[in-house]
Amino acid sequence: GWNANPPYYVMEYVENGSLDDYLQKSGPLSVSEAVELFREIAVGLQHAHGKGVLHCDIKPANILLDEDHKPRLADFGQSRLSSEQSPALGTLFFMAPEQASLAANPNPGWDVYALGALLYTMLTGKPPYRNDEVVDAIDASGDLPQRLEQYQALLKSSPPISADLALRGMLDRPLAEIVQRCLAHDPNDRYATIEQILDALRVRSRTRLRRPLMVLGVVGPLVLLCLMTIFAWRGYQQATDQSTDAIRRRAYESNRFAAFHIARRLEDEIKRYFEIATQEAGEPTFHERFHKVRRSESLKQIATLQPDATAFATLRSAFSENVDRLQLREYLNQRLQFYLRSDQEKGLQPRFASLFALDAAGTIVAVAYDNPAIRSQSVGKNFAYRTYFHGGPNDLSDKQIRPPEVSHIERSHLSAAFQSTTTRTWKIGISTPIFEHPDGSGKFTGVLVFTVRIGGFEFLGQEQPQQTETQTQPLDRFAVLIDGRRGDNAGVILQHPLQTGNSDDPDAPIQDTRQFEVSREQLNRIAQDWNYQYRDPLSAAEHAPDQQETWIAAIERVRLSASNTSSSAAGQVTDLIVMVQEKEGGAIDPVRQLGNQLVREGVLALLGMLLTVTLLWFVVLRLTVETRKNKRTPGPIEPPGHLPRATLITNSTERQTLRPQPELTEEGTS
Repeated sequence: GWNANPPYYVMEYVENGSLDDYLQKSGPLSVSEAVELFREIAVGLQHAHGKGVLHCDIKPANILLDEDHKPRLADFGQSRLSSEQSPALGTLFFMAPEQASLAANPNPGWDVYALGALLYTMLTGKPPYRNDEVVDAIDASGDLPQRLEQYQALLKSSPPISADLALRGMLDRPLAEIVQRCLAHDPNDRYATIEQILDALRVRSRTRLRRPLMVLGVVGPLVLLCLMTIFAWRGYQQATDQSTDAIRRRAYESNRFAAFHIARRLEDEIKRYFEIATQEAGEPTFHERFHKVRRSESLKQIATLQPDATAFATLRSAFSENVDRLQLREYLNQRLQFYLRSDQEKGLQPRFASLFALDAAGTIVAVAYDNPAIRSQSVGKNFAYRTYFHGGPNDLSDKQIRPPEVSHIERSHLSAAFQSTTTRTWKIGISTPIFEHPDGSGKFTGVLVFTVRIGGFEFLGQEQPQQTETQTQPLDRFAVLIDGRRGDNAGVILQHPLQTGNSDDPDAPIQDTRQFEVSREQLNRIAQDWNYQYRDPLSAAEHAPDQQETWIAAIERVRLSASNTSSSAAGQVTDLIVMVQEKEGGAIDPVRQLGNQLVREGVLALLGMLLTVTLLWFVVLRLTVETRKNKRTPGPIEPPGHLPRATLITNSTERQTLRPQPELTEEGTS
């Protein structure tokens, strides 16, 4: 009402008082509430600067709050036009260091500093750098110029405000940078205009809005990589397990086929021994010489004496020198050497170890060995307890028993395996009955026996590892012969490539005299379960338990059926078991190598993806930083020509003449 008397001016009623009152009642504001008030105050101050007006006394007491707690910038009593050259003192701890001088010229940087102090106060509840020591030091400084100098010195010697904010841990980095830059001691380090502060707030706001996307952009690929790694690893495990099972099953079937094939070959070889034994037992020359010996009086007398009798040794010595017996031994030696030469011509390992004949009482009458230099110690002794005589599955425990208490074989027979008393090697006997007439008719008169080294079987000879002067090929797959009888020798390993013997001398004693066995339970598991992990007892004896290798094994029992043997032995089932075993590690090694290659490739792929994501984020962050640096800085504020000075503040000359000398206080300049 300019025309009223007196003139009047109606302003908005701000009912919630000042920000200073609000802070004293409610304490520090939350970050979001403080930033929102700060932004609105900065917008109002920017508007004033746009009109060429510098407030010069920004503080909580000069910020009023309306009914919605929206700020109103008030009290322009210390304001200056941007073109003025007169000083304007503000309030302690809200006043920039360079403003605290009676010779200072107004500058927008004063309001920038005051805005930073205002934001700090809203966040912490007190002005920056204010403490009791500083206040006491200023109060004790004397007059106004000295107090102003003391204030400047204290501010410039104080550490940067960012350390205090960091200790409080209450601000995010962009907001802390805004406060720190507003409160910089050097005006050149502050924001040049309020617009720059608002730009920094907008950048912070955009960054916070983009933060979930940025976090998602980082976490998303990492989660995706983790999921890919988990599913890839599960797929890898399933693929390797399935491949390993398939290879193990295939290896088992292959070993089973090999065991079946070897067993059939062994059956054919045994069949040939049966034929040879039957043929030799029917030779007229053999019959003629054998019957001469068995009718000798000394042999008859030996059968009536006990082995420990004094006369037994005398009769046995006389019988050994019997001419008919020596002729029979020479004949047996010729026949044995014939078969040995035949094997040698065929390039086979010597098979036959001995050839001997027993009379009807089980007494050995003549023996021929593959080595003619060996002198027999068995002539005249009774061996009716052996399986090759009585045809049972095991030797009799009573070695003194004689026929007719013990039965005798009626047809060709494969004896149980027995161990040589001198070489400790295992042998089997192929025995056939001798009858009164060469055609097999007449009464039973004795037994003709071929003994064969188990290591001399052709299939075992081919499966032995090849050795050189410098190294031995690893045993990854080989055949083993096992005694399948029930009893004391059940499961005994009869022939194994790891048994240490001399391949050049079949009669050489083996170095390792230990007896290794495969339990009945293991044999049953091997026969029924392709996934059974067999542990070789000979290999286990050379390694610690945690270093024992597992094998894939398959077994096949040797059978003498009507299709592959003579009718005299048709239907007989032997006690020999062929087992073919293969190192599990060697069988599944291709899968393991492929799996390792897949793992290496997967790790390289993951590292490549991580590197790609890292590089992409580096580029994004670099571009973001460069965008911030390249923002245009607004120029200095120019007062608009249409602004009447009287509408904002009074003339500075009038202010100096009308106002008393100012006095500096914490609340402002009086």
